[in-house]
Amino acid sequence: MKKIGVLLVAVIAVLTSCQKKDGAAPARVEETAGKLYIYNWTYYTPDSVIRKFEAEYGVTVVYDEFASNEDMYAKIQAGGSGYDIVFPSGDYVSIMANQGMLEKIDTSKLSNLGNIDPLVLQKATYDPDMEYSVPYYWGAAGVAVNTAKVPDFERSWNIFARTDLKGRMTMLDDMREVMGDALVSLGYSVNTKDPAEIEAAKNLINDSWKPNLVKFDAEAFGKGFANGDFWVVQGYAEVVFEEIAGNEELKDSTVFFIPEQGGPAYIDSMCILKGARNLDLAYKFIDFIHRPEIYAEFADYFGFPATANIPARQYQNGTPYYQAADLANTELKDDLGEALELYNTAWFDSIRIGD
Repeated sequence: MKKIGVLLVAVIAVLTSCQKKDGAAPARVEETAGKLYIYNWTYYTPDSVIRKFEAEYGVTVVYDEFASNEDMYAKIQAGGSGYDIVFPSGDYVSIMANQGMLEKIDTSKLSNLGNIDPLVLQKATYDPDMEYSVPYYWGAAGVAVNTAKVPDFERSWNIFARTDLKGRMTMLDDMREVMGDALVSLGYSVNTKDPAEIEAAKNLINDSWKPNLVKFDAEAFGKGFANGDFWVVQGYAEVVFEEIAGNEELKDSTVFFIPEQGGPAYIDSMCILKGARNLDLAYKFIDFIHRPEIYAEFADYFGFPATANIPARQYQNGTPYYQAADLANTELKDDLGEALELYNTAWFDSIRIGD
């Protein structure tokens, strides 16, 4: 303790001396120099891509993960996160931009924006000019089925109504995803603001789907599928196949599909948080991701089609778990504004009660 006290006094003396030289306070030491702080979805950037970025720029990436937009937003809103880049879906880009949580993008610092598919920007109605966000990936959640346990099934959201699979299925703990699936099953938009349609979707989930589910799960559905606890899960292809990568038998018997009915799609984007301390590195990382060979590596690793980057498609070596064409009937989730409260009431006050 005495040694610490002596060192502290010495530091204070040096700082005081520096301050007296010109009457100005000493410059603040940037403790995060050489580090980039990223907050991203689970299973969403390959370690190999992170390592290449670190090696090229001589920096360290600090990488934290979240399981839902709601979790991410709550943590960022609480403040003190220290993150530089975050990866929200489109509706949350709108919410966070409107609340002043994001830096405006200086596109002059990004040389690879020309690689982004114009169709993705056309669909990104929340920010088509990339004022606050740069598209990362356009995709959708779907359904993974263990065909060794479930050899016959309908490729629709109605699979969750099967009582013979009760106790062997999960759906995401994600309000907009599950409500959106129910809405399209009834022929409605995933962005409806009609109270009667939202009520009908709530009733479908409560009466036909929820009784057959083990739980709503956005974090462990991949692990549960991999260990055989779950035979049918709603989720993301990259999560499921990452978990079953070492099990060739299960991998061969796993089918992933996006129902032809459609459902909620997403464009996850790279955004720089307001007050980010490592702006230069943040821009470098965003531009690095959209190099064609890097984007192809990202897409191949997770079994994705290279939906957001056109030249990357020429560099892909793997076969995606689904095709971009499978997204044809999906619909991006919009910022619902005040109507979001209708969904919150249906989800938190009814569907999730007792879960």
